[in-house]
Amino acid sequence: MRPMKKPAILLTSLVTSFAAALLVMPALADDFPSAISVSGEATISAAPDLAQIDAGVANDAKSAKEASDANNAAMGKVLLALKGAGIDEKDYQTSRLSLQPQYGQNKSTGASPVVGFRASNRVTVKIRDVTKVAAIIDTLVGAGANDIGNISFEVTQASRLLDDAREKAVADARRKAEIYAKATGVTLGAPLSVSEGGAPMPLFKGRMAAAPMAAGGAAVAPGEETLAVTVNVSWAIKQGQ
Repeated sequence: MRPMKKPAILLTSLVTSFAAALLVMPALADDFPSAISVSGEATISAAPDLAQIDAGVANDAKSAKEASDANNAAMGKVLLALKGAGIDEKDYQTSRLSLQPQYGQNKSTGASPVVGFRASNRVTVKIRDVTKVAAIIDTLVGAGANDIGNISFEVTQASRLLDDAREKAVADARRKAEIYAKATGVTLGAPLSVSEGGAPMPLFKGRMAAAPMAAGGAAVAPGEETLAVTVNVSWAIKQGQ
């Protein structure tokens, strides 16, 4: 019986496959062009056009019902004052409502008996004219609000205002890419992709904490927001001439 020649056939198949791989590799390289990828940043400053504050009333009484009734009446006056100040009903919303027992201390027994109750009610108010923030705070205090805080300001049309910054961010990305291209001896080709790096966010958000109200009224400083945008850009590159 003659010996089988399968090993020779196998060797021929391996050589053929290796040669085919060498032919395919340049084609694959052409499908994945080299690129320079960088990020560009830009900022823009804008005055806030919306303010938001929290206002509340708290009442203490011997019984839960007395505290709750007093609190409901007090908050009713606050809501009426907001309406009278021209705040639309859709722009204020109850954010917290609570009724908690208050404990005393019996020094002889060490016990902590309930000595009364505290009812509180808070409302979040949006003010669409930031020039009226101080006047609204004064109105709330005059209506009986005894807990005001978390005053914040924001720019509601931030994305639209950032359009100019987006162009500057792309220009910043090109500047960086050209530096890298020159340093590596290549030139930039056409852009391959452009994407914005997440949602534009304010670098500074105007905000002030609650402070005791002076006799002349509340002092409020809206400040200015600096909005930032980042773009990620990739350029094809070609060998320098």
